[in-house]
Amino acid sequence: MFRSEEMVLCQLFVQPEAAYVSMYELGEAGIAQFRDLNPHVNDFHRRYVTEVRRCSEMERKLRWVSGELAEPPPPPKPAPRIMSPREINILEERIDFIESEIQEITRNAQNLKTDYLSLIELKILIEKTQTFFQDHSAHRKISASVQVYNNEGVGGHLGFIAGVVATPRVASFERMLWRISHGNIFFKQAQIEEPLKDPVTGHELQKTVFVVFFHGEQIKFRVKKVCTGFQATLYPCPATYKDQQDMLAGVESRIKDLEMVLEQTEQHRKLVLANIARDLSTWMVAVRKEKAIYHTLNMFSMDIIKKCLIAECWVPKQDLPLLQKALDDGVKVSGSPIPSILNPVGSHETPPTFNRTNKFTRGFQNLIDSYGIASYREVNPALYTIITFPFLFAVMFGDMGHGLIMTIFAAIIIIFEKSLSKKKSDNEIWNIFFGGRYIILLMGIFSMYTGLIYNDIFSKSLNIFGSSWKNVYDNQTLVKHKMLDLDPAVAYTQTPYPLGIDPAWQFASNNIIFLNSFKMKLSIIFGVIHMAFGVSLSVVNFKFFSKPYMIFLQYIPQILFLLLLFWYLCIMMFMKWIMYSTVAEDPALGSACAPSVLIMFINMMLLKSTEVRWPCQPFMYEGQNALQRTFLAVAFLCIPVMLFGKPVYQIIKKRKHISGVEEGEGEKVEEQEEMGEMMITQAIHTIEYVLGAVSHTASYLRLWALSLAHAQLSAVLWQRLLRMGLGGGPPVMAIALYMIFGVWAFFTIAILVLMEGLSAFLHTLRLHWVEFMSKFYEGQGYAFLPFSFAVILEHDEEDVKVKPIATQ
Repeated sequence: MFRSEEMVLCQLFVQPEAAYVSMYELGEAGIAQFRDLNPHVNDFHRRYVTEVRRCSEMERKLRWVSGELAEPPPPPKPAPRIMSPREINILEERIDFIESEIQEITRNAQNLKTDYLSLIELKILIEKTQTFFQDHSAHRKISASVQVYNNEGVGGHLGFIAGVVATPRVASFERMLWRISHGNIFFKQAQIEEPLKDPVTGHELQKTVFVVFFHGEQIKFRVKKVCTGFQATLYPCPATYKDQQDMLAGVESRIKDLEMVLEQTEQHRKLVLANIARDLSTWMVAVRKEKAIYHTLNMFSMDIIKKCLIAECWVPKQDLPLLQKALDDGVKVSGSPIPSILNPVGSHETPPTFNRTNKFTRGFQNLIDSYGIASYREVNPALYTIITFPFLFAVMFGDMGHGLIMTIFAAIIIIFEKSLSKKKSDNEIWNIFFGGRYIILLMGIFSMYTGLIYNDIFSKSLNIFGSSWKNVYDNQTLVKHKMLDLDPAVAYTQTPYPLGIDPAWQFASNNIIFLNSFKMKLSIIFGVIHMAFGVSLSVVNFKFFSKPYMIFLQYIPQILFLLLLFWYLCIMMFMKWIMYSTVAEDPALGSACAPSVLIMFINMMLLKSTEVRWPCQPFMYEGQNALQRTFLAVAFLCIPVMLFGKPVYQIIKKRKHISGVEEGEGEKVEEQEEMGEMMITQAIHTIEYVLGAVSHTASYLRLWALSLAHAQLSAVLWQRLLRMGLGGGPPVMAIALYMIFGVWAFFTIAILVLMEGLSAFLHTLRLHWVEFMSKFYEGQGYAFLPFSFAVILEHDEEDVKVKPIATQ
């Protein structure tokens, strides 16, 4: 992981009969990224377009069959070997047969359901029309009149039409009937209580039974046309009660028979789909692999004279034996007498960037790639990010309790990662957590470590080694005074607490002032070290890319500028911690004379001296003023070197290269333009670095700010919430403590672990992307995208989840 893999551009000469097997082996290995040698050829005019279309059609059919399943099919079985073209043809025929069979079963089931729906509607219609005829006192006259009319008797009697219409259309349906008949009809309706099911879509249908009584053939014709326009279904209905009962009995008998047939049809359909589901995923994988193979073969060019396929691909140098083995296996399986040829070729094209990772390092590499793919063979920051990222996160998130929660969460995911990885989830948040499980684990472990250094667990301290401060007051004094001062010269044992911050600071009234000063200085120290390490990594790039002059013209001026100013600031912090003490014999080195390092640094930049009172000294050591002025002069002298060094060197180098050759007027103009462009570019980089050295150093103060905010939020939750339940009282307070603890635990996880954790994560990411990686990382490369079945199948599954499955 120190730098990306060395890539080789290879030219392949493969016989057409051996190409399929060789590509299958390369797809399983995932080691080659092929270049399209037919960029100007339309996709529909390529050699294997017919095979790609055939595979797309098989994939469409399998997706349709998968959509007919009630449950997702089981995972695919591992393929022991490659499928031959004959087996693919057999599979295609079987898929066609299965599709036709399921479509036929579905059509038959829909026809049966349509007949069943019609019978149900007819049954309900007969039951409802009986009430229509019996609801009137003159029902006998109506019945007789209708009977005579239907028997083609006297033309002056009434007729009727019965049917079923959608409930939302009833009102407009009735109005239209009144309009076309000029009110010369009698309309009765009754809504069907239980919703019916659509035989095609399965949606619920609300329908209403209606009967229209009319007089005359002309009105009858108009009524039928209106029924057709409103998509009403008309059913024959007898006029007499006896005929209605006979028809109802016959309809019920047919309904029972149809229910039995429907049940058998559904069982047969489920049985067929269950038999198909066992192999559906395996077939889908085989079809997608074949489609990917032919799609990649379309990138090859055909040598008509030698009758072979020619391909070009980028391959990691380490994987060249695997590429040769795949070609040999293709020749062996196909029985071709002509071997495939692997020929590494040179190229001026920039190779793709490939960093070999595992499940542990993949998450950290993704963080770097999100900023920009590394330029080919430049230093990969992911290797160092494994340590620096969780450490800087922990500086802001330092709490043993919160770090333990994060560690347990990540450990559970890692323990069950095999079973969890098999369950594909659409939840993006969960996928992010699962992909970064090792990052979360390290962040939790480092947070526990920094929490131990801060001596902070849920805002409380642990007295593991015994405090280095002692009580110098008697009991009476302690009782009389609410707050007392401890003189470090007397109360402090002069023996530092073995690990971390002394627990006595937990109860000090100046706790925040002390932690502010401590964490602020610590963040500046960590920031300068982090940036200096980033600048130093540029030396590795300069040496690898044979640019030794950049070490003298860029690295040395940059590191001197950074160290002589900001590392000197850190050294003064250490000197202040070591030199000044309350027990110092020299009064000039007492705690009262301890200088402000920030004020001293500002005076150094402004060439001013610090005004102090006796017996304090304006400087921390002899010759400090002269040394500071020297450091400042050297640092500012580094700026013109950074600004003019590289452009001047390249101009001199170019003139030496073209010396002895007579220059034309155009070449001189071009040289001046190049020089101006180089000067502008270098000026931008120099200004960015000089100003960035100041702003980036200040940017690391976010380590102090977020750490302080996290600690204070934790203290507020403890003092204002959980402490209320721990205050004691009657037994009923046990229930209150239970409730308060639940609220405290909820806010601890929701705010302090999740929200504060996300905030610290984003700030850590910014410190790496901007403050650290900008010192040496170009990120101008492009990713290595090999022909890999694993990647193709994963992307196809994601596309299926996003796009709805089309049904026929």
